[in-house]
Amino acid sequence: MKPSLASLASCALAGLATFASAEQMLYSDSLNPCQTNNNFSATQFDVILTPKNNSLSFSVVGVSTIQGNITIDLVVSAYGLQIYQTTLDPCALDFTGLCPMNEGQLNLPTSNVPIPANALSNVPGIAYTIPDLDAKVKVYFNSSITGQPAACVEAELSNGKTVDQKAVAWALAVISVLALLASAVTSGLGHSNTAAHVAANALALFGYFQAQAFMGMTAVNLPPIVASWTQNFQWSLGIIRLNFLQSIATWYQRATGGKPSTVLSSLGTTSVEVQKRSLDVVYGLMKRAAYQVHDSILRARTNADGATGTDTANTVIVRGIQRVGFRAGIEVTNIFLTGYIFFLIFVVAVVIGVLLFKLACEALIKMGRMKGEKFQDFRNGWTTVLKGILFRVVLIGFPQMVVLCFWEFTRNDSTAEMVLAVFTIFTMLAILAWASSKVVRLARRSVTMHKNPAYILYSDPAALNKWGFLYVQFKATAYYFIVPFLIYILAKGLFIALAQGNGVVQAIGLVVIEAVYLIIICVLRPYMDKKTNAFNISITVINFISAIFLLVFTGIFGQPGIVTGVMGVIFFIYNAVFSTVLLILVLIASIIAVVAKNPDTRYQPMRDDRGSFIKSQTGFNTELDALGATARGESKHGWNNNKGARIEDDDDSWSGGSSERQQSSQLQNQQTAYGGAGPKNPPMHNVQPAASPYDDNRQQGSIRGNGASPSPWQRGAGYD
Repeated sequence: MKPSLASLASCALAGLATFASAEQMLYSDSLNPCQTNNNFSATQFDVILTPKNNSLSFSVVGVSTIQGNITIDLVVSAYGLQIYQTTLDPCALDFTGLCPMNEGQLNLPTSNVPIPANALSNVPGIAYTIPDLDAKVKVYFNSSITGQPAACVEAELSNGKTVDQKAVAWALAVISVLALLASAVTSGLGHSNTAAHVAANALALFGYFQAQAFMGMTAVNLPPIVASWTQNFQWSLGIIRLNFLQSIATWYQRATGGKPSTVLSSLGTTSVEVQKRSLDVVYGLMKRAAYQVHDSILRARTNADGATGTDTANTVIVRGIQRVGFRAGIEVTNIFLTGYIFFLIFVVAVVIGVLLFKLACEALIKMGRMKGEKFQDFRNGWTTVLKGILFRVVLIGFPQMVVLCFWEFTRNDSTAEMVLAVFTIFTMLAILAWASSKVVRLARRSVTMHKNPAYILYSDPAALNKWGFLYVQFKATAYYFIVPFLIYILAKGLFIALAQGNGVVQAIGLVVIEAVYLIIICVLRPYMDKKTNAFNISITVINFISAIFLLVFTGIFGQPGIVTGVMGVIFFIYNAVFSTVLLILVLIASIIAVVAKNPDTRYQPMRDDRGSFIKSQTGFNTELDALGATARGESKHGWNNNKGARIEDDDDSWSGGSSERQQSSQLQNQQTAYGGAGPKNPPMHNVQPAASPYDDNRQQGSIRGNGASPSPWQRGAGYD
């Protein structure tokens, strides 16, 4: 058999020998253009080199518009470093179909050719084992007359190994969910200090995962190992493929006037330009890939204008969010709706889970399988707890919906999807803005009344369960920090969603945002204690370093390719190590929180004295507890079921008593202020109330809302 284009592929793979799966192999499933005005394109180029039996399997389908004699320059590079170059004369080597090269269709069926053993003897074993091998072969077809390249095609080589593993993604997701559940169970058991620490660390861990996913969504030409690593975290933004959900998303888009894309269903005739394709050779995911920097949106074009053959090669370019969706097996027009549906599923699952847990607790108590005081706070006030949990879910889903909704504004996949995006993101912004302002108002009221923001924020269970998700992770004096945190997330999401056309702008924006946030968090150290501050500051430092790496990946500094390749490997290593450490810390803390009899002993009491203000509703152990509860107007049976306003309400009542008690206390205060006169006939001189022996700058001697004398519970609380 005479040599042909397959022999050229053989030379290209053998050229890698100077640089360098259960069975060792190197393969490529793409042959893509690497210059404009290309005169050769391939719709199929599958090559597998198996060194064990010295064989090469290949198949090529493509279109050529080149005529006449040519010479071929073959360039092999790895991690941006050129390691092999040679020039071939097709006529001297008697390559079939290439001497001369004719205009028309090339169709070479699957064939096998032997490779000399000495051609592969110098390939190091690492070339077959290192994940996401960053190696490429470029082939230039030069005109023999002008010497200018008439076409350039590029093949990416892989060994079938990748760090993009579903098992890794599942493990990350399961540990995150378990940590959140552990914090909820611990809180229900009454260990508020432990629950606050576990929840703060779990949310910080989840935020780090979302930050990694953001990196993968940028329109930067990421090294293959970086693109694969960040793909492991896309589940945190709802980018998860389920076949039936894809069918629902496609149906919904068609039904609402949209036009679904068909990229995944047309891979046989379409070359998809991505920054790194799937490497799973076992499942045969042969995705045609290439890269073209100047294109920023998914589009189709022909590379065979004027060709006489019947086949034309369409090329679609995917980058950023589209690349993430393509790697996950999601059509680009289904990305928004997929993430949106998973957010709704998360919300519904949380609501159903809370309801089932409530029913299970009541059933176990009736059957005598569980003590009546277990989870009594939750059982008596489960509706308020549910509201707080839903607010927390909104906070968790905020980064995801910021990116997807604002990106949908640039896509407009269908009218209904645009309406969903507008309604969802602005509703979430309004909810979080209102909740944040509520916390600020409560804290300021507490400072005015009690010289300490922690008093009102932590003394009323309804306020704590409903709004606590916004401030429990911070120290009491940093209650406001949720505002800069939300601004930080919003700014990052806007750069990712709206700057998909320019990776450099995204990288610069992320560097500035991460730098400013790092400075703020290091100066203020807003979290509840030293350990939590260290945990969150370390995450912010890693995010800042990753943003710097991302800026380098853009090539803005003009660094050699080997620098980019090496930095890609370093990016993976330090993030993998850091992720492992965080997971171990959170997992250990979660296990101890659930199995330990008194996990609160592991944590120092908060310096803001929140523990003095947090009131258990599960019964009182001492007469002092009961006396303090009576002074606060609480029921000994737990949650106050009266319809009167609570501390978190916007009116002027600051106790947990009923409306009648509030009116009575207001009348008492007025009578005291006016020397016993009624409100309609105030005296001419304002008589000041007698000073309480406890009414100094450190402690407030009474609760203003009910005029009661200071209880031992109140006197025991410090306001340092």
